[in-house]
Amino acid sequence: METVMLRRILSRENVFALSLALLVILLIIVTTDSAPQWIYQGF
Repeated sequence: METVMLRRILSRENVFALSLALLVILLIIVTTDSAPQWIYQGF
């Protein structure tokens, strides 16, 4: 039962979409010049 659910979560499309989203987030973090201000707004 667990392996079927895990196989459904880790399908090729889901892994590709997750890696693409992580790559976009990493590019946004790396290419920003200053520290992101939205992190410090609560302090």
